Amino acid sequence: MKPFVCQIVGYKNSGKTTLVCALVERLKAGGCRVAVIKHDAHDFEMDHPGTDTYRHRAAGASAIALVSARKTAVIREEETSLDELIEDFCDYDVVLVEGFKQEHYPKLVMVRRAEDQELVRSLDHVAGVVSWLPEKQVVSAGEARERMLLFGKDEHERIADWLRRQMTNPS
Repeated sequence: MKPFVCQIVGYKNSGKTTLVCALVERLKAGGCRVAVIKHDAHDFEMDHPGTDTYRHRAAGASAIALVSARKTAVIREEETSLDELIEDFCDYDVVLVEGFKQEHYPKLVMVRRAEDQELVRSLDHVAGVVSWLPEKQVVSAGEARERMLLFGKDEHERIADWLRRQMTNPS
């Protein structure tokens, strides 16, 4: 059985990370195993000068695994597709994906400002909108609007309940 995958997408500073963290806390408290995959538009650096793994990479290693009794970290000098990452997390109940706007999984779109609503219309697989705006200000996204869910930005428990239902009965 594969995990349920839900993307949280939106523009910078729209509340994606805040929502993902709130959902992780609530889902974990309910007994779910939750994995998170975050897209970074910049070339992030997890390793820092002076560490052994930094030295290994500087020496030319293409991949490094760092393992302790409680954690495992893998650094690869290559891009990995979202589908491959999700395969690595097949033992989890749910995978929350922050970003990757163009991927094909169900999406919750963060709308902080009125101009952010164009994302709702331009993206595929939009399951719902998480809005900072009053409901009456969230414009219709055509025919799909009637089938989409609308959540307020602070309705974390309601969103977590929706995710739990999707895990047991995906549409």
